[in-house]
Amino acid sequence: MALRCVYVDLDGTLLGWGASLFHDGEGNITTDGVRAIEACLRADVEICIFSGRRQAQVLEDARLLGQRSYIFEVGSGIVIDDDVEWLTGGLEPDETGNIYQQIEAAGVPALLLEEFGDRLEYHAPWHLDRDVSHLYRGWVDTAEIDAFLRDAGHGHLRLVDNGRIRRKSEKLKFEHLHAYHLIPHAASKANGVARHMQIRGYTREEVIACGDSREDLEVAAVVGQFFLMRNAVDRNPDLGTVAGGFDNVTVTEATHGSGVYEAVISTLVTR
Repeated sequence: MALRCVYVDLDGTLLGWGASLFHDGEGNITTDGVRAIEACLRADVEICIFSGRRQAQVLEDARLLGQRSYIFEVGSGIVIDDDVEWLTGGLEPDETGNIYQQIEAAGVPALLLEEFGDRLEYHAPWHLDRDVSHLYRGWVDTAEIDAFLRDAGHGHLRLVDNGRIRRKSEKLKFEHLHAYHLIPHAASKANGVARHMQIRGYTREEVIACGDSREDLEVAAVVGQFFLMRNAVDRNPDLGTVAGGFDNVTVTEATHGSGVYEAVISTLVTR
């Protein structure tokens, strides 16, 4: 069956050092990510970004790839041909503010920082000007956080792990930090991809996805084949164990954009 769409994460997946499309994870120049996009365009395959980045950022990223649809803020919203659909379980912007502001007004972000401030802080400066998610960095157990939120009466929200970051912190003295998003419980990258597939009329067998985080990996449940970037497993071997729970996950030989190129070309050849 022909390949019709590639769902691709940005940071740690298509993009390498410094969020560059033209560098690998070590900062070496590469055009493999560009070649992956070119191969999709030549084969008339849609490219749909699914990212934790805010809408304004992903809009411009999608335009650079010649695309008119994308999924932003960890699946909190989807845009197709300029139409926005919120996938946030009934939470939508209103006269009180956007969803980010509504969550802030409920006091949940401050509560998390008060309780887990020794392990969690805002991921400055990327935590600003967001529509939905409160973006943190740190080293926490998301299951512990979610249990805390439920006990505090905020079970409609959850904290998701969107992968390891290079940014360090003067306050948090952990060897490695991860990026975390506080989002409505209904939102997820998997739900965003599933909704895009539904609108476009794609079947599982017609789409693949590429990612590098635990949250990305959940997309494997809704696509035909998921490609987990080698760099994700190298820096977090536990992800390889989680990936083993799926029968449609392949760990790429290459990393970052080269891993995406590997995924796209191997799929196009077999189709």
